[in-house]
Amino acid sequence: MQLDLTASSVDLTRAICDIPSVSGSETALADAIEESVSPLEHLEVIRHGNTIVARTNLGRAQRVAIAGHIDTVPINDNVPTRFIDVDGEPNLWGRGTVDMKAGVAVQLKLAAELIDPAIDITWMWYDNEEVAASLNGLKLLADEHPELFAADFAILGEPSNGEVEGGCNGTMRALVRTYGVRAHSARAWVGENAIHAAAPVLARLSEYRAKEVAVEGLVYRESLSAVRIDGGVAGNVVPDLCEIEVNYRFAPSKSAADAEAHLRKVFEGFELEITDFAEGARPGLDAPMAQQFVSAVGAQPRPKYGWTDVARFSALGIPAVNYGPGDPLLAHHDEERVPLDQIDAVEQGLRAWLT
Repeated sequence: MQLDLTASSVDLTRAICDIPSVSGSETALADAIEESVSPLEHLEVIRHGNTIVARTNLGRAQRVAIAGHIDTVPINDNVPTRFIDVDGEPNLWGRGTVDMKAGVAVQLKLAAELIDPAIDITWMWYDNEEVAASLNGLKLLADEHPELFAADFAILGEPSNGEVEGGCNGTMRALVRTYGVRAHSARAWVGENAIHAAAPVLARLSEYRAKEVAVEGLVYRESLSAVRIDGGVAGNVVPDLCEIEVNYRFAPSKSAADAEAHLRKVFEGFELEITDFAEGARPGLDAPMAQQFVSAVGAQPRPKYGWTDVARFSALGIPAVNYGPGDPLLAHHDEERVPLDQIDAVEQGLRAWLT
């Protein structure tokens, strides 16, 4: 099927939200996007798996990459979309409206309409953002076609309430383990309870105070949280192992090595295994194109507390920001909804800057 790229950004948002594209099942939407942009003569269209790249080649002095993921978390009776009123303001309700098909809809409309932009544009719509990093379409594209990432600046359409959010925190997950000795629970004194031994770990987490770290004029809030506890053998056995999974969100001024060193200090005396991490991204707002963009959209930059794919651009030396409609607090929420005026405002902001 082809999408109607002459429709409003709001109607286009509804159309692509109503094409289910849970991570791993994006083919139908990727096909629709490819079929819709391929006839546009001003764009070179490249497909890699379920990632679609469309770019102008006008010989401009500068190029911007503008990206958005097309997958969503699982649907929970929140598709098809519908219009609702929230405190007197019209919203579009449904899975993907916030994270992040409203941003993708704006990008698709502008990709079709901006035949002669002031700067060259590389549009990227990619799959599998919501799942393991090894499946991420943007990562796979960068691994195999790094030349497509040549740009002076990048914008990711992640929900930011229509404001500019610079960079992102890094993230690290680790397992903290405590050990004991198995025994029959009727004779618990014969063993050592590994779950009880985890109490000091939980105490350290409870007493932990998150830092606020200034990075290039933006203040990032860190956090350290227990996100899972696993322990126990049977209902009548004293357990010999307990694992506490922790997630550390760290300011982009820290490297992954810095973050690991911090965790080992916090949990000194306990076994700790790093299981996953992703570096953060500095704001990059000192780049000339970033300053021009912020000025054009009239934004007051804020920090992005969560991790986003701006970090992939940052790792390639490309300053990147988050800019899209929708409240990040409603991402993945069963009441996911986006104000219609935010969709329009983001479209107008991007249009003003690109032309």
